[in-house]
Amino acid sequence: MFRNAFRLIIFVAVAFFVRRVMTMIMAEFSKMAGEGKVSQPPPPRQQVTGELKKDPVCGTFVAVASSIKRDVNGQVIHFCSTACRDKYQVA
Repeated sequence: MFRNAFRLIIFVAVAFFVRRVMTMIMAEFSKMAGEGKVSQPPPPRQQVTGELKKDPVCGTFVAVASSIKRDVNGQVIHFCSTACRDKYQVA
């Protein structure tokens, strides 16, 4: 009885060890396969500074420098996106 329990424990330990080794080997193969690919760094984040204007459609505040502008009756209105610009109704 103890011999069978001991064999079961040994089997589980060996199975766990083999699985762990195979996981490490597969991880190394994945790293080697990925080394040939040229990855580009993410684009630099642009600092938005300056005056903020409120989008009249959705209420989002947007920087004047990066806003989408529309001239209505001689007044420049700032939008966060082209979708908001297109939704804007002149009253």
